[in-house]
Amino acid sequence: MKINRIFQYGTMAALTLFLSVFLLLPVFIVIQVGCDWSLIMEVCRSQVYREGLLNSLQIAVVTTLMVALISVPLALLYDRFDFPGRELCSLAMLLPMILPPFVGALGFQQLLGHYGVFNSILAALGFERVDFLSGNGVFWSVCFIEALHLYPIFYLNIVTALGNIDPALNEAGANLGGNKWQRFFRITLPLMRPGLLAGGSIVLVWSFTEMGTPLMFGFTRVAPVQILNGLNELETNPLPYTLVLIMLIVSALLYLVSRLALGGTANATPVKGNTSSTAVKLASWKKFLPGAAFVLVSFCAVLPHLALLGIAFGKNYYNTILPQGFTLAHFDSALSNVLVLPSIGNSLRYSLLAMFIAVVIGVVVALASVRWKLRGSVALDLLSMLPLAVPGVVVAFGFLGMTVKFSWAAALFDPVENPLWLLSIAYAVRRIPYVVRSVGSGLEQTPEELENAARNFGATAWQVLCKITLPLIVANLLVGGLFAFSFSMLEVSDSLILAQKSEFFPITKALFELSQILGSGPSSASAFGVWAMCFLAVTLIAAGILLGKRIGSIFKF
Repeated sequence: MKINRIFQYGTMAALTLFLSVFLLLPVFIVIQVGCDWSLIMEVCRSQVYREGLLNSLQIAVVTTLMVALISVPLALLYDRFDFPGRELCSLAMLLPMILPPFVGALGFQQLLGHYGVFNSILAALGFERVDFLSGNGVFWSVCFIEALHLYPIFYLNIVTALGNIDPALNEAGANLGGNKWQRFFRITLPLMRPGLLAGGSIVLVWSFTEMGTPLMFGFTRVAPVQILNGLNELETNPLPYTLVLIMLIVSALLYLVSRLALGGTANATPVKGNTSSTAVKLASWKKFLPGAAFVLVSFCAVLPHLALLGIAFGKNYYNTILPQGFTLAHFDSALSNVLVLPSIGNSLRYSLLAMFIAVVIGVVVALASVRWKLRGSVALDLLSMLPLAVPGVVVAFGFLGMTVKFSWAAALFDPVENPLWLLSIAYAVRRIPYVVRSVGSGLEQTPEELENAARNFGATAWQVLCKITLPLIVANLLVGGLFAFSFSMLEVSDSLILAQKSEFFPITKALFELSQILGSGPSSASAFGVWAMCFLAVTLIAAGILLGKRIGSIFKF
């Protein structure tokens, strides 16, 4: 037993060292290089940088509000009513996530462009065309497409929070004379706050630091795109580091403000209900209304997907509502491009290695926090969740800083000549939280008595892990690994910043380069994006089937 404890503490120490080097150290380097008062004042005095930060902040706030307006009513409908197709709704909520907003921007441009679908409809009806993608229209378009991509995260957290509320509390409120609005604001809403905080804070920070969508829309006056544009001057101009530092500080403040605005979670701990479901069965035609709301939102969310398919398969999709004929020529053009096939191979290598690293670390962290319960395991669990709060652009810039500052990092993580380990570890660090939460959820629902019985019969700790624990949580393990792999395949921030040589480009960097080619570039990029969309769709459907409603636990702090 003593040897086992020594091994457990040693494993925890090794993981703490790994996360310190590849998460805390990059953040520290950004803080160290960027924390120069004169540079901070220069950023604050610059109208361009101030405008970029303000635009990013406005995008984050507006996107989060849009997400809340979409998600909260849908979650309440799902929780309160029993209606046809109810069990398919949570799976339908995953649809927007099969197309990253970086790729979805191509489809959105087809929908809202001056000669796109909506303007073609307006012209056919005799109205003037509207420039949705110029002036203030670009801002609202960026917010809208990010909201359509991120609302599933918020929705899943709210549904999970509502599922943990004891229905008897609402019944008691009704017996005391409270109407439905009083019960909502005094009982349901306070008990929903953990879900609101978990989902809202992720959406707020994610949309604040989102780089791909504004970049694809040509909206350069946002801080993440300004940071990307400053890469060429990184060795002579430390201003990008300062801008990254300011983004890190603002992200932390956004999280704290959201926590304070929701009143914290100390007095809002959900109570797991012991009574049966109180979902109301609606009669006659009313039973179809909740499902219709889900269908409407899901249809709006998949419009960029449909437009992307139209561009990829359409022979002529300009100034028309539907493509004029269909062709596979765009797929041939994409596959014949020198960037495409190598980028697929590169992404597979980076993502498989990232998945292996994330799964190993995630399993051990989950075991430490749920099973071992050693001193420091809670701190290790919190450290593993930190990537959800630290913007990807911060981690990417910190890795670049490591290669400049330390010779060992330059030898191991050369971003020009050998970025395999650089990108793989960067991907893995960003995806560890998904594995930890997925595996941790499985361990919490698995009786520990089975493992204790195996130990009583003389099984070693390794035998218990391999023959009892892991087989019992294999579904959670698969989901964590699937998320780590698929989201690494379509990672944007790390790919755009860390991949600097075309022969090492991953998929997302190749997609961006393809989309910038005049003429056939957007069509080829859309065809390539369809492959990525199908790949991620299979992953998310498998995850939804394996975890069901518990999939929301993956997107929690």
